[in-house]
Amino acid sequence: MPESCLLAIDNGTQSVRALLFDLAGNLLAKSQVPLQPYFAIQPGWAEHDAEGYWQAVCTACRQLWEAEPALRARVAGVAVTTQRGTVVNVDADGKPLRPAITWLDQRRTDQVPPLGPLWRAAFRLARVDRTVRYFQREAEINWIAAHQPDVWRRTHKFLLLSGFLNWRLCGRFVDSTGSQVGYVPFDYRRHRWAASRDWKWQALALRPDMLPELAPPGTVIGTVTPAAAAATGIPAGLPLVAAAADKACEVIGAGGLAPHIGCLSYGTTATINTTTPKYVEVTPFIPPYPAALPGAYSTEVQIFRGYWMVNWFKEQFGDREEACAQERGVAPEALFDRLVEAVPPGAMGLMLQPYWSPGVRVPGPEAKGAMIGFGDVHTRAHMYRAILEGLAYALREGKERIERRSGTRITQLRVAGGGSQSDAAMQLTADIFGLPAVRPHVYETSGLGAAIALAVGLGLHADFATAIGAMTRPGRAFTPDPAHSGIYEQLYRRVYLRMYRQLQPLYEEIAAITGYPERR
Repeated sequence: MPESCLLAIDNGTQSVRALLFDLAGNLLAKSQVPLQPYFAIQPGWAEHDAEGYWQAVCTACRQLWEAEPALRARVAGVAVTTQRGTVVNVDADGKPLRPAITWLDQRRTDQVPPLGPLWRAAFRLARVDRTVRYFQREAEINWIAAHQPDVWRRTHKFLLLSGFLNWRLCGRFVDSTGSQVGYVPFDYRRHRWAASRDWKWQALALRPDMLPELAPPGTVIGTVTPAAAAATGIPAGLPLVAAAADKACEVIGAGGLAPHIGCLSYGTTATINTTTPKYVEVTPFIPPYPAALPGAYSTEVQIFRGYWMVNWFKEQFGDREEACAQERGVAPEALFDRLVEAVPPGAMGLMLQPYWSPGVRVPGPEAKGAMIGFGDVHTRAHMYRAILEGLAYALREGKERIERRSGTRITQLRVAGGGSQSDAAMQLTADIFGLPAVRPHVYETSGLGAAIALAVGLGLHADFATAIGAMTRPGRAFTPDPAHSGIYEQLYRRVYLRMYRQLQPLYEEIAAITGYPERR
Protein backbone atom coordinates (compact mmCIF):
# COMPACT_ATOMS: atom_id res chain seq x y z
CA MET A 1 0.00 0.00 0.00
CA PRO A 2 1.45 3.44 -0.88
CA GLU A 3 2.71 5.44 2.08
CA SER A 4 0.56 8.31 3.32
CA CYS A 5 1.65 11.86 2.58
CA LEU A 6 0.95 15.04 4.48
CA LEU A 7 -0.40 18.30 3.03
CA ALA A 8 0.95 21.46 4.67
CA ILE A 9 -0.41 24.85 3.61
CA ASP A 10 2.04 27.67 4.38
CA ASN A 11 0.57 31.17 3.94
CA GLY A 12 3.54 33.50 4.21
CA THR A 13 3.87 37.22 3.58
CA GLN A 14 4.96 36.97 -0.05
CA SER A 15 3.42 33.69 -1.21
CA VAL A 16 1.22 30.70 -0.39
CA ARG A 17 2.78 27.26 -0.70
CA ALA A 18 1.04 23.88 -0.83
CA LEU A 19 3.56 21.24 0.24
CA LEU A 20 3.45 17.46 0.34
CA PHE A 21 5.77 15.60 2.73
CA ASP A 22 6.26 11.94 3.47
CA LEU A 23 6.66 10.53 6.99
CA ALA A 24 10.44 10.86 6.75
CA GLY A 25 10.20 14.60 6.17
CA ASN A 26 11.06 14.47 2.48
CA LEU A 27 9.42 17.12 0.31
CA LEU A 28 7.52 15.20 -2.37
CA ALA A 29 5.89 18.07 -4.23
CA LYS A 30 5.40 21.82 -3.98
CA SER A 31 3.21 24.50 -5.52
CA GLN A 32 3.78 28.19 -4.86
CA VAL A 33 1.48 31.12 -5.65
CA PRO A 34 2.79 34.68 -5.23
CA LEU A 35 0.60 37.01 -3.21
CA GLN A 36 -0.33 40.48 -4.34
CA PRO A 37 1.64 43.03 -2.29
CA TYR A 38 -0.19 44.61 0.61
CA PHE A 39 -1.84 47.96 -0.13
CA ALA A 40 -1.75 51.14 1.95
CA ILE A 41 -4.53 53.72 1.65
CA GLN A 42 -2.88 55.68 4.46
CA PRO A 43 0.85 56.03 5.28
CA GLY A 44 1.98 53.17 7.51
CA TRP A 45 -1.05 50.99 6.81
CA ALA A 46 -0.65 47.51 5.35
CA GLU A 47 -3.82 45.70 4.30
CA HIS A 48 -4.55 42.70 2.11
CA ASP A 49 -7.71 41.31 0.58
CA ALA A 50 -8.70 38.56 3.02
CA GLU A 51 -10.50 36.57 0.34
CA GLY A 52 -7.32 36.85 -1.74
CA TYR A 53 -5.47 34.72 0.81
CA TRP A 54 -8.08 31.97 0.47
CA GLN A 55 -8.05 32.15 -3.33
CA ALA A 56 -4.26 31.78 -3.30
CA VAL A 57 -4.62 28.66 -1.12
CA CYS A 58 -7.14 27.24 -3.59
CA THR A 59 -4.89 27.97 -6.57
CA ALA A 60 -1.81 26.49 -4.90
CA CYS A 61 -3.64 23.28 -4.06
CA ARG A 62 -5.17 22.88 -7.52
CA GLN A 63 -1.78 23.44 -9.14
CA LEU A 64 -0.32 20.77 -6.85
CA TRP A 65 -2.86 18.16 -7.98
CA GLU A 66 -2.36 19.11 -11.62
CA ALA A 67 1.38 18.53 -11.29
CA GLU A 68 1.16 15.41 -9.10
CA PRO A 69 -2.29 13.79 -9.61
CA ALA A 70 -1.18 10.42 -8.20
CA LEU A 71 -0.26 11.93 -4.84
CA ARG A 72 -3.72 13.34 -4.16
CA ALA A 73 -5.12 9.93 -3.23
CA ARG A 74 -2.29 9.40 -0.71
CA VAL A 75 -2.95 12.57 1.29
CA ALA A 76 -3.88 11.63 4.85
CA GLY A 77 -4.71 15.08 6.17
CA VAL A 78 -3.97 18.80 6.08
CA ALA A 79 -2.50 21.42 8.44
CA VAL A 80 -2.16 25.20 8.09
CA THR A 81 0.64 27.51 9.14
CA THR A 82 0.53 31.25 8.46
CA GLN A 83 2.24 34.57 8.98
CA ARG A 84 1.70 35.88 12.47
CA GLY A 85 -0.39 38.81 13.65
CA THR A 86 -2.52 39.29 10.50
CA VAL A 87 -6.19 39.68 11.48
CA VAL A 88 -9.57 39.24 9.77
CA ASN A 89 -13.03 40.42 10.90
CA VAL A 90 -15.85 38.16 9.71
CA ASP A 91 -19.63 38.31 9.99
CA ALA A 92 -21.93 35.52 11.16
CA ASP A 93 -21.57 33.80 7.77
CA GLY A 94 -17.79 33.91 7.97
CA LYS A 95 -17.44 36.59 5.28
CA PRO A 96 -14.71 39.20 5.73
CA LEU A 97 -16.07 42.62 6.66
CA ARG A 98 -12.97 44.58 5.70
CA PRO A 99 -9.50 43.87 4.32
CA ALA A 100 -7.15 41.92 6.57
CA ILE A 101 -4.79 44.10 8.61
CA THR A 102 -1.37 42.51 8.14
CA TRP A 103 1.41 42.17 10.66
CA LEU A 104 3.35 44.90 8.81
CA ASP A 105 0.67 47.50 9.58
CA GLN A 106 1.80 50.43 11.76
CA ARG A 107 -1.49 52.21 12.49
CA ARG A 108 -2.33 53.01 16.08
CA THR A 109 -5.11 54.74 17.98
CA ASP A 110 -5.35 56.91 21.09
CA GLN A 111 -9.03 55.99 21.51
CA VAL A 112 -8.61 52.98 23.80
CA PRO A 113 -10.77 51.50 26.56
CA PRO A 114 -9.95 52.88 30.02
CA LEU A 115 -8.18 50.64 32.52
CA GLY A 116 -9.35 50.48 36.09
CA PRO A 117 -7.44 52.50 38.73
CA LEU A 118 -5.98 49.41 40.42
CA TRP A 119 -4.52 48.11 37.16
CA ARG A 120 -3.11 51.54 36.30
CA ALA A 121 -1.44 51.81 39.70
CA ALA A 122 -0.01 48.29 39.43
CA PHE A 123 1.43 48.95 35.99
CA ARG A 124 3.00 52.23 37.11
CA LEU A 125 4.56 50.48 40.11
CA ALA A 126 5.97 47.75 37.85
CA ARG A 127 7.16 50.41 35.36
CA VAL A 128 5.33 48.74 32.49
CA ASP A 129 2.63 51.38 32.03
CA ARG A 130 4.26 52.48 28.73
CA THR A 131 4.31 48.86 27.53
CA VAL A 132 0.62 48.41 28.34
CA ARG A 133 -0.21 51.71 26.64
CA TYR A 134 1.75 50.55 23.59
CA PHE A 135 -0.28 47.30 23.58
CA GLN A 136 -3.56 49.20 23.66
CA ARG A 137 -2.60 51.71 20.96
CA GLU A 138 -1.21 49.06 18.61
CA ALA A 139 -4.14 46.63 18.96
CA GLU A 140 -6.10 46.33 15.71
CA ILE A 141 -9.17 45.53 17.83
CA ASN A 142 -9.10 48.99 19.40
CA TRP A 143 -8.43 50.77 16.11
CA ILE A 144 -11.36 49.12 14.33
CA ALA A 145 -13.70 49.64 17.28
CA ALA A 146 -12.76 53.33 17.44
CA HIS A 147 -12.52 54.22 13.75
CA GLN A 148 -14.83 51.70 12.02
CA PRO A 149 -17.61 51.16 14.59
CA ASP A 150 -20.05 49.82 11.99
CA VAL A 151 -17.57 47.08 11.02
CA TRP A 152 -16.99 46.30 14.68
CA ARG A 153 -20.73 46.07 15.41
CA ARG A 154 -21.15 43.54 12.60
CA THR A 155 -18.06 41.50 13.58
CA HIS A 156 -19.11 38.02 14.65
CA LYS A 157 -15.56 36.66 15.01
CA PHE A 158 -12.17 38.35 15.19
CA LEU A 159 -9.68 35.87 13.72
CA LEU A 160 -6.02 35.60 13.02
CA LEU A 161 -5.27 34.55 9.42
CA SER A 162 -4.74 30.96 10.59
CA GLY A 163 -8.23 30.88 12.12
CA PHE A 164 -9.74 32.36 8.96
CA LEU A 165 -8.16 29.66 6.75
CA ASN A 166 -9.19 26.94 9.22
CA TRP A 167 -12.76 28.26 8.96
CA ARG A 168 -12.66 28.15 5.18
CA LEU A 169 -11.36 24.57 5.23
CA CYS A 170 -13.51 22.96 7.91
CA GLY A 171 -16.42 25.35 8.58
CA ARG A 172 -15.55 25.82 12.27
CA PHE A 173 -14.23 28.89 14.05
CA VAL A 174 -11.24 27.18 15.61
CA ASP A 175 -7.53 27.93 15.80
CA SER A 176 -4.33 26.56 17.28
CA THR A 177 -2.93 27.80 20.57
CA GLY A 178 0.40 27.78 18.73
CA SER A 179 -0.83 30.51 16.35
CA GLN A 180 -1.84 33.08 18.96
CA VAL A 181 0.70 35.82 18.40
CA GLY A 182 -0.76 39.32 18.27
CA TYR A 183 -2.75 41.89 20.20
CA VAL A 184 -5.36 39.48 21.52
CA PRO A 185 -6.34 38.53 25.10
CA PHE A 186 -4.26 35.36 25.17
CA ASP A 187 -2.79 33.88 28.35
CA TYR A 188 0.73 33.08 27.20
CA ARG A 189 1.59 31.17 30.36
CA ARG A 190 -1.37 28.77 30.24
CA HIS A 191 -2.00 28.78 26.47
CA ARG A 192 -5.67 29.68 26.62
CA TRP A 193 -7.81 32.79 26.38
CA ALA A 194 -7.21 35.10 29.31
CA ALA A 195 -9.31 34.63 32.46
CA SER A 196 -12.30 36.91 32.91
CA ARG A 197 -10.51 39.19 35.39
CA ASP A 198 -7.37 39.58 33.29
CA TRP A 199 -6.45 43.21 32.46
CA LYS A 200 -6.45 42.46 28.72
CA TRP A 201 -10.27 42.33 28.68
CA GLN A 202 -10.31 45.92 29.96
CA ALA A 203 -7.55 46.95 27.53
CA LEU A 204 -9.26 45.58 24.40
CA ALA A 205 -12.71 46.41 23.06
CA LEU A 206 -14.03 42.91 22.43
CA ARG A 207 -16.11 40.17 24.03
CA PRO A 208 -15.01 36.54 24.66
CA ASP A 209 -17.65 35.21 22.24
CA MET A 210 -15.92 37.07 19.36
CA LEU A 211 -12.90 34.76 19.56
CA PRO A 212 -12.52 31.26 18.09
CA GLU A 213 -12.22 28.01 19.98
CA LEU A 214 -8.62 27.02 20.71
CA ALA A 215 -6.90 23.64 20.39
CA PRO A 216 -3.25 22.63 20.99
CA PRO A 217 -0.98 21.72 18.06
CA GLY A 218 -1.42 18.14 16.93
CA THR A 219 -5.20 18.13 17.56
CA VAL A 220 -7.78 17.22 14.90
CA ILE A 221 -9.98 20.34 14.69
CA GLY A 222 -12.32 19.37 11.85
CA THR A 223 -12.63 17.85 8.41
CA VAL A 224 -12.45 19.37 4.96
CA THR A 225 -15.94 20.44 3.89
CA PRO A 226 -17.43 19.64 0.47
CA ALA A 227 -17.29 23.36 -0.40
CA ALA A 228 -13.61 23.58 0.51
CA ALA A 229 -12.94 20.37 -1.42
CA ALA A 230 -14.59 21.81 -4.53
CA ALA A 231 -12.51 24.97 -4.26
CA THR A 232 -9.13 23.38 -3.46
CA GLY A 233 -9.26 19.85 -4.79
CA ILE A 234 -8.39 18.50 -1.32
CA PRO A 235 -10.53 15.37 -0.81
CA ALA A 236 -13.63 16.09 1.28
CA GLY A 237 -13.64 14.58 4.75
CA LEU A 238 -9.87 14.66 5.25
CA PRO A 239 -8.93 15.65 8.80
CA LEU A 240 -7.67 19.16 9.49
CA VAL A 241 -5.07 19.26 12.28
CA ALA A 242 -3.98 22.29 14.32
CA ALA A 243 -0.36 23.29 13.63
CA ALA A 244 1.13 26.65 14.75
CA ALA A 245 2.35 30.02 13.44
CA ASP A 246 5.07 29.99 10.78
CA LYS A 247 7.99 30.88 13.08
CA ALA A 248 6.96 28.25 15.62
CA CYS A 249 6.60 25.62 12.89
CA GLU A 250 9.95 26.69 11.46
CA VAL A 251 11.65 25.92 14.78
CA ILE A 252 10.45 22.32 15.00
CA GLY A 253 10.89 21.89 11.23
CA ALA A 254 14.54 22.79 11.78
CA GLY A 255 14.80 20.19 14.56
CA GLY A 256 14.59 22.65 17.47
CA LEU A 257 13.02 20.43 20.10
CA ALA A 258 15.27 21.28 23.08
CA PRO A 259 16.41 24.54 24.76
CA HIS A 260 20.09 23.99 23.89
CA ILE A 261 19.29 24.27 20.15
CA GLY A 262 19.09 27.84 18.90
CA CYS A 263 17.06 28.29 15.72
CA LEU A 264 17.85 31.38 13.68
CA SER A 265 15.34 32.58 11.12
CA TYR A 266 16.74 34.81 8.42
CA GLY A 267 13.39 36.10 7.22
CA THR A 268 11.62 39.46 6.91
CA THR A 269 11.80 39.56 10.70
CA ALA A 270 15.04 37.91 11.82
CA THR A 271 14.69 35.86 14.99
CA ILE A 272 16.48 33.51 17.35
CA ASN A 273 14.33 30.95 19.11
CA THR A 274 14.60 28.02 21.44
CA THR A 275 11.87 25.61 22.51
CA THR A 276 11.58 25.16 26.25
CA PRO A 277 9.08 23.60 28.69
CA LYS A 278 9.73 26.51 31.10
CA TYR A 279 7.92 29.85 30.97
CA VAL A 280 10.80 32.30 30.42
CA GLU A 281 10.42 36.02 29.75
CA VAL A 282 13.59 36.82 27.82
CA THR A 283 12.56 40.48 27.98
CA PRO A 284 10.90 41.17 31.35
CA PHE A 285 7.10 41.55 31.12
CA ILE A 286 7.12 40.43 27.45
CA PRO A 287 5.75 36.86 27.41
CA PRO A 288 7.24 34.03 25.36
CA TYR A 289 5.21 32.99 22.37
CA PRO A 290 3.58 29.55 22.25
CA ALA A 291 5.73 26.89 20.61
CA ALA A 292 4.52 24.39 18.02
CA LEU A 293 5.10 21.78 20.72
CA PRO A 294 1.97 21.61 22.93
CA GLY A 295 2.50 23.29 26.30
CA ALA A 296 5.98 24.55 25.39
CA TYR A 297 7.29 28.08 24.87
CA SER A 298 9.42 29.87 22.28
CA THR A 299 12.04 32.12 23.86
CA GLU A 300 12.09 34.38 20.84
CA VAL A 301 14.17 37.50 20.27
CA GLN A 302 13.20 39.48 17.17
CA ILE A 303 15.05 41.88 14.93
CA PHE A 304 12.23 43.69 13.13
CA ARG A 305 12.91 44.39 9.46
CA GLY A 306 15.76 41.88 9.70
CA TYR A 307 16.39 40.39 6.30
CA TRP A 308 14.18 43.09 4.84
CA MET A 309 17.39 45.15 5.05
CA VAL A 310 19.12 42.66 2.76
CA ASN A 311 16.33 43.03 0.21
CA TRP A 312 16.47 46.81 0.63
CA PHE A 313 20.19 46.74 -0.20
CA LYS A 314 19.60 44.59 -3.27
CA GLU A 315 16.85 46.90 -4.52
CA GLN A 316 18.85 50.08 -3.91
CA PHE A 317 22.39 48.98 -4.78
CA GLY A 318 22.21 45.53 -6.39
CA ASP A 319 21.00 46.28 -9.90
CA ARG A 320 24.43 45.32 -11.29
CA GLU A 321 24.27 41.81 -9.81
CA GLU A 322 20.61 41.36 -10.75
CA ALA A 323 21.30 42.30 -14.38
CA CYS A 324 24.44 40.16 -14.56
CA ALA A 325 22.64 37.16 -13.06
CA GLN A 326 19.84 37.46 -15.60
CA GLU A 327 22.36 37.72 -18.42
CA ARG A 328 24.28 34.64 -17.25
CA GLY A 329 21.21 32.64 -16.25
CA VAL A 330 22.38 32.17 -12.66
CA ALA A 331 20.82 32.94 -9.27
CA PRO A 332 21.53 36.51 -8.09
CA GLU A 333 22.36 35.18 -4.61
CA ALA A 334 25.60 33.66 -5.93
CA LEU A 335 26.77 37.07 -7.14
CA PHE A 336 25.78 38.76 -3.88
CA ASP A 337 27.79 36.11 -2.03
CA ARG A 338 30.79 37.19 -4.08
CA LEU A 339 30.30 40.73 -2.83
CA VAL A 340 30.51 39.46 0.75
CA GLU A 341 33.53 37.27 0.07
CA ALA A 342 35.41 40.21 -1.53
CA VAL A 343 35.47 41.97 1.85
CA PRO A 344 37.40 40.83 4.97
CA PRO A 345 35.60 39.88 8.22
CA GLY A 346 34.61 43.03 10.06
CA ALA A 347 34.04 44.96 6.80
CA MET A 348 37.14 47.06 7.53
CA GLY A 349 35.49 48.64 10.57
CA LEU A 350 32.07 49.34 9.11
CA MET A 351 29.51 48.38 11.79
CA LEU A 352 25.74 48.18 11.56
CA GLN A 353 23.13 48.44 14.32
CA PRO A 354 20.03 46.90 12.70
CA TYR A 355 17.26 48.78 14.49
CA TRP A 356 15.50 49.89 11.30
CA SER A 357 12.20 49.41 13.13
CA PRO A 358 12.00 50.22 16.87
CA GLY A 359 11.01 47.72 19.55
CA VAL A 360 8.78 47.87 22.61
CA ARG A 361 11.42 47.59 25.35
CA VAL A 362 14.75 46.25 24.01
CA PRO A 363 15.61 48.25 21.96
CA GLY A 364 13.30 51.04 23.04
CA PRO A 365 10.76 52.86 20.87
CA GLU A 366 13.26 55.66 20.19
CA ALA A 367 15.76 53.31 18.51
CA LYS A 368 17.03 53.89 14.99
CA GLY A 369 19.37 52.02 12.71
CA ALA A 370 22.97 53.14 12.45
CA MET A 371 26.06 52.39 10.40
CA ILE A 372 29.34 53.75 11.77
CA GLY A 373 33.01 53.63 10.79
CA PHE A 374 32.83 54.90 7.20
CA GLY A 375 36.06 55.68 5.39
CA ASP A 376 37.09 56.27 1.81
CA VAL A 377 37.98 52.59 1.39
CA HIS A 378 34.40 51.46 1.84
CA THR A 379 32.22 50.33 -1.07
CA ARG A 380 28.76 48.88 -1.40
CA ALA A 381 30.35 45.45 -0.84
CA HIS A 382 31.47 46.60 2.61
CA MET A 383 27.94 47.88 3.26
CA TYR A 384 26.42 44.56 2.28
CA ARG A 385 28.76 42.58 4.50
CA ALA A 386 28.15 45.03 7.38
CA ILE A 387 24.40 44.44 7.07
CA LEU A 388 24.81 40.67 7.31
CA GLU A 389 27.27 41.00 10.19
CA GLY A 390 25.04 43.47 12.07
CA LEU A 391 22.08 41.10 11.91
CA ALA A 392 24.25 38.24 13.18
CA TYR A 393 25.61 40.41 16.02
CA ALA A 394 22.07 41.33 17.05
CA LEU A 395 20.97 37.70 17.03
CA ARG A 396 24.04 36.69 19.02
CA GLU A 397 23.06 39.31 21.59
CA GLY A 398 19.61 37.70 21.61
CA LYS A 399 21.22 34.30 22.17
CA GLU A 400 23.07 35.60 25.22
CA ARG A 401 19.89 37.16 26.62
CA ILE A 402 18.08 33.83 26.22
CA GLU A 403 20.93 32.03 27.95
CA ARG A 404 20.97 34.45 30.89
CA ARG A 405 17.22 34.35 31.42
CA SER A 406 16.76 30.61 30.86
CA GLY A 407 19.90 29.34 32.54
CA THR A 408 20.57 27.03 29.57
CA ARG A 409 23.49 27.40 27.18
CA ILE A 410 22.78 27.23 23.47
CA THR A 411 25.30 24.81 21.99
CA GLN A 412 23.81 24.13 18.56
CA LEU A 413 22.56 26.41 15.78
CA ARG A 414 20.01 25.73 13.06
CA VAL A 415 19.49 28.45 10.44
CA ALA A 416 16.33 28.69 8.31
CA GLY A 417 14.57 31.35 6.23
CA GLY A 418 15.48 32.91 2.90
CA GLY A 419 18.83 34.25 4.12
CA SER A 420 19.98 30.73 5.03
CA GLN A 421 20.40 29.98 1.33
CA SER A 422 23.43 32.29 1.21
CA ASP A 423 26.65 30.36 1.92
CA ALA A 424 28.37 33.62 2.81
CA ALA A 425 25.69 34.49 5.38
CA MET A 426 25.91 31.00 6.86
CA GLN A 427 29.69 31.18 7.18
CA LEU A 428 29.80 34.58 8.85
CA THR A 429 27.01 33.44 11.21
CA ALA A 430 29.15 30.50 12.29
CA ASP A 431 32.14 32.83 12.71
CA ILE A 432 30.23 35.43 14.76
CA PHE A 433 28.53 32.90 17.03
CA GLY A 434 31.61 30.69 17.32
CA LEU A 435 29.40 27.66 16.70
CA PRO A 436 28.69 25.47 13.68
CA ALA A 437 25.74 26.89 11.72
CA VAL A 438 23.61 24.13 10.21
CA ARG A 439 20.97 24.30 7.50
CA PRO A 440 18.02 21.93 7.87
CA HIS A 441 17.77 19.20 5.25
CA VAL A 442 14.88 21.03 3.52
CA TYR A 443 14.30 24.72 2.88
CA GLU A 444 10.54 24.59 3.61
CA THR A 445 10.92 24.30 7.37
CA SER A 446 7.67 26.08 8.30
CA GLY A 447 5.70 23.69 6.12
CA LEU A 448 7.64 20.75 7.54
CA GLY A 449 6.77 21.88 11.08
CA ALA A 450 3.09 21.91 10.14
CA ALA A 451 3.48 18.42 8.61
CA ILE A 452 5.07 17.22 11.87
CA ALA A 453 2.01 18.43 13.83
CA LEU A 454 -0.20 16.75 11.24
CA ALA A 455 1.64 13.43 11.52
CA VAL A 456 1.23 13.48 15.31
CA GLY A 457 -2.43 14.47 15.12
CA LEU A 458 -3.17 11.57 12.76
CA GLY A 459 -1.22 9.07 14.89
CA LEU A 460 1.26 8.43 12.08
CA HIS A 461 4.04 9.22 14.54
CA ALA A 462 3.59 8.50 18.23
CA ASP A 463 4.43 11.98 19.53
CA PHE A 464 6.26 15.18 18.66
CA ALA A 465 9.66 13.90 19.77
CA THR A 466 9.30 10.83 17.57
CA ALA A 467 8.02 12.85 14.62
CA ILE A 468 10.80 15.45 14.88
CA GLY A 469 13.39 12.68 15.15
CA ALA A 470 12.03 10.93 12.07
CA MET A 471 11.23 13.95 9.90
CA THR A 472 14.12 16.38 10.54
CA ARG A 473 17.88 16.09 10.18
CA PRO A 474 20.85 18.41 9.70
CA GLY A 475 21.86 19.50 6.23
CA ARG A 476 25.08 21.28 5.39
CA ALA A 477 27.12 22.55 8.35
CA PHE A 478 29.38 25.64 8.29
CA THR A 479 32.15 25.52 10.90
CA PRO A 480 33.70 28.66 12.44
CA ASP A 481 37.04 29.92 11.14
CA PRO A 482 39.10 30.56 14.32
CA ALA A 483 40.88 33.61 12.91
CA HIS A 484 37.62 35.20 11.76
CA SER A 485 35.89 34.35 15.05
CA GLY A 486 38.65 36.15 16.94
CA ILE A 487 38.08 39.36 14.97
CA TYR A 488 34.34 39.16 15.43
CA GLU A 489 34.65 38.48 19.16
CA GLN A 490 36.52 41.73 19.68
CA LEU A 491 34.20 43.78 17.46
CA TYR A 492 31.14 42.30 19.15
CA ARG A 493 32.37 42.81 22.73
CA ARG A 494 34.22 46.09 22.37
CA VAL A 495 32.06 47.86 19.79
CA TYR A 496 28.66 46.32 18.97
CA LEU A 497 27.47 45.81 22.55
CA ARG A 498 28.26 49.45 23.33
CA MET A 499 26.64 51.01 20.24
CA TYR A 500 23.04 51.22 21.41
CA ARG A 501 23.96 52.52 24.86
CA GLN A 502 26.17 55.22 23.35
CA LEU A 503 23.72 56.24 20.63
CA GLN A 504 20.47 56.05 22.61
CA PRO A 505 20.66 59.66 23.96
CA LEU A 506 21.17 60.90 20.41
CA TYR A 507 18.16 58.90 19.21
CA GLU A 508 16.09 60.59 21.93
CA GLU A 509 17.25 64.00 20.73
CA ILE A 510 16.51 63.16 17.09
CA ALA A 511 12.99 62.03 18.02
CA ALA A 512 12.41 65.17 20.09
CA ILE A 513 13.54 67.45 17.26
CA THR A 514 11.96 65.70 14.26
CA GLY A 515 9.02 63.85 15.83
CA TYR A 516 10.23 60.58 14.29
CA PRO A 517 9.82 57.97 15.52
CA GLU A 518 6.63 59.04 17.24
CA ARG A 519 6.48 58.33 20.96
CA ARG A 520 4.28 55.30 21.48
